[in-house]
Amino acid sequence: MKKLLMAMFALALLTACSSEPPKPAEKPQPKPAELLTARSGLQKLYISAHGWAPDARPYRLESVPNADSKGREGKSAAWRASFASATMRATKPYVWSGSDPDRGVNPGLQDTYNPNNASTHAFDIGFLKIDSDKAYEVAQQHGGDKVLAKSADTPVLYILEWDVVANELVYHVIYGNSRDDYKLKIAVNATSGEFIRVEKS
Repeated sequence: MKKLLMAMFALALLTACSSEPPKPAEKPQPKPAELLTARSGLQKLYISAHGWAPDARPYRLESVPNADSKGREGKSAAWRASFASATMRATKPYVWSGSDPDRGVNPGLQDTYNPNNASTHAFDIGFLKIDSDKAYEVAQQHGGDKVLAKSADTPVLYILEWDVVANELVYHVIYGNSRDDYKLKIAVNATSGEFIRVEKS
């Protein structure tokens, strides 16, 4: 009789354990966004562009603002570089993203290339000696700090391109939403790191 009671007790325990609802699987935590400076972003994009055309050279690099980055300290969660190939007479953009769901490098659509067009003047990356974090420091010293003190949520954008008139590689550090909608725009020499000017248009 005692053995029977023990067996029934054990059976009741097993039944109670098995009737518990299964615990839901824990959702994986989303990875934090990866933020890169301009040179690091360009390096990732340059590798992909050379898979498209061995002679590909960049003519513009720009940060892409998103919810994960306001462009502080010269870093962005996304960079877009436009490349030109003289042999293919074509251009192609590539975007690197450190944010979900588009992490990694994604190519854009190929277009025709005119080497005489000043807006698509390709440059040698050897001229890029200064990274965007340094360009940010310079811009901060020439009015950027005041803009952010007044309006802390102002995004900071970076556009790197060749200035055909001055014959130099330039960072345009833009405090605002775009090249045309801004509070302040500072030009910094991307080779020497020197302040060039406050841009008016």
